[in-house]
Amino acid sequence: MNETILLPPKAKIIPHSLEKNGHIRTDNYYWLNDRENPEVIEYLNQENEYYQQSTAHTKDFQKDLFEEMKARIKEDDESVPYFYNGYYYITRYEKGGDYPIHSRKKGTLDAQEEILFDCNEMAKGHSYFNLSGLSISEDNIWASFGIDTVSRRQYTIQIKNLITGEILPVKLENTTGGATWASDNKTLFYSRKDEVTLRADKIYKHKIGTSPEEDVLVYFEKDETYDVSIYKSKSKKYIIINSSSTLTTEYQTVLSATPDAKFKVFQKRTRGLEYSMSHFGDYFYIVTNKDKATNFKLMKTPEALTSKENWIDVIPHREEVLLEDIDIFASYLVVSERADGLNKIRIIPWTGKGEYYLPFDSETYMAYTTTNLDFDTEILRYSYQSLATPSSVIDFNMHTKDKTVLKEHEVLGGKFDKNNYQEERVWATAEDGVKVPISIVYRKGMKKEGKTPTLLYAYGSYGVTMDCHFSSVRLSLLDRGFIFAIAHIRGGEDLGRPWYESGKLLKKKNTFTDFIDCSKFLIEEKYTSLKHLYAEGGSAGGLLMGAVVNMAPELYHGVIAQVPFVDVVTTMLDETIPLTTGEYDEWGNPNEKKYYNYMLSYSPYDNVIAQDYPNMYISTGLHDSQVQYWEPAKWVAKLRVLKTDNNQLYLDTNMEAGHGGASGRFEAIKEIAKEYSFLLDLEGIKR
Repeated sequence: MNETILLPPKAKIIPHSLEKNGHIRTDNYYWLNDRENPEVIEYLNQENEYYQQSTAHTKDFQKDLFEEMKARIKEDDESVPYFYNGYYYITRYEKGGDYPIHSRKKGTLDAQEEILFDCNEMAKGHSYFNLSGLSISEDNIWASFGIDTVSRRQYTIQIKNLITGEILPVKLENTTGGATWASDNKTLFYSRKDEVTLRADKIYKHKIGTSPEEDVLVYFEKDETYDVSIYKSKSKKYIIINSSSTLTTEYQTVLSATPDAKFKVFQKRTRGLEYSMSHFGDYFYIVTNKDKATNFKLMKTPEALTSKENWIDVIPHREEVLLEDIDIFASYLVVSERADGLNKIRIIPWTGKGEYYLPFDSETYMAYTTTNLDFDTEILRYSYQSLATPSSVIDFNMHTKDKTVLKEHEVLGGKFDKNNYQEERVWATAEDGVKVPISIVYRKGMKKEGKTPTLLYAYGSYGVTMDCHFSSVRLSLLDRGFIFAIAHIRGGEDLGRPWYESGKLLKKKNTFTDFIDCSKFLIEEKYTSLKHLYAEGGSAGGLLMGAVVNMAPELYHGVIAQVPFVDVVTTMLDETIPLTTGEYDEWGNPNEKKYYNYMLSYSPYDNVIAQDYPNMYISTGLHDSQVQYWEPAKWVAKLRVLKTDNNQLYLDTNMEAGHGGASGRFEAIKEIAKEYSFLLDLEGIKR
């Protein structure tokens, strides 16, 4: 279609004044935050239509990419079974099925399969479907499960009798989906959300045979910066309530055998004190930052004496090693650590003699313990993968050190060979002299001539670590000559807790400048060039994208921003929006002037100016509960008016989905095909 005819939509301007801390902002697109307004829906549909028409020439390519990616997936795949309380549990897919089937077999894998839930059948009639929080009672009769058909993460919990197959008429509404059975096999604890903010703030107790109206409120978390959840200890002895904020945690326990007793506080909340605990034998084992243990340490305390003055060190704090988690066995303690940005799995016999680490050769891998439900075993189950190596699930004998690969992720099609790809880890120097790691993968034969298209990905918030996972769909970029790179920037916890602390609150801009410096490094080292460098990030990583295109738009030929958090100040001032109050320790509270001014200095929406911007593909979901759809909608509307270039700018709104995008494994691939076709089209690659 002639470009002079195909004009982008323009949202109408309705100035709205927002005053805080003696400062007035004018938001011309504030009106877009009303999803019930037909004009808002009309504007989103206009943007969708513009995107569809502008990219019509790539539609066949998108279909080809989708089929190519789908062809690599083993459609009739299944998980490695795990044994729990007399049954093997399996999650499997059938050919052509978008959703999983959850099943179990009694005693042996040769036993008859018992289908618990066929999500393909349950999803019929729904454009979105997710089953979550599957929990089985100790007598193996009852299963609780959560269903979300809107994609706002508001689950309805139901209960199924696994003997008769009957789903009880009881529906527990507006929950997290998670629930835990007490040892009496009739009491179910679950967490419920605030109707407006969607904060998980209440723990309820339901009894089989009663109506939801009779459910007892066990605990209400009054502090709006905390979320609550509930679970059972691996030992099955305790039911545990967890209250957590960004900086502080608190636990309460009750014996699973006496679910009507009063919960007891494990260690009362103390601002800045984080801890998690595991029960084994006569002790609780505690991973904590107590005593200024920034990278955490392991302590223990007797069951009857749980307050912090009774805790004693098991593994002391180490400046260079982040202690992430533990798995407890009868004869071994397994410690998940991170040093120099890399996963380590440490095996420590309780005898104190002969500890060792599992050996990993690569520098661009991820390894983590998986489903380890039994104490009395010498077998540790873990998973390993790298940027070029498909994921495998391994059973490791901690005594003999023998390992059995139970499953390696199959890449179908007969074309994939991990030896065809090169992995690297390099270090960029940030503007303040800090070294920032970048993990890279590309097809062998790449020449550093500054001409290779490169996609640089990052997240950089909440202490989330961006590990080097394998992706079969990513091969569609690598095999067309792309480099894929992950920038392990500050704000994540890739290099330990201080790495996170130096990329949040009043140091948040380190996240953005790190990414820019990693981009410059890739250009300076001739991996790529300005004409061939692309950036991608989602959610808080979308904030990163919004910030860097304001700060250094000239570095990128194209940018993908998925469900981007870009209207930082307005969102953080609106306490009715999900997540807001719990985010103050991450971003700061803009009701305080110093945080308001700092946020205002980087908030992408507030800092759009008249300048050239890269080509941009921006996606969102109308029902997103994490990042509201109006943030990217307002951002695009403002960019359309102010940007001084003729580059592509697309807003693609899924009118049926939320923060996680489309449900179903194949629908999600279609969204990736859209993104890849955007990049490949900019490179002039048509097939």
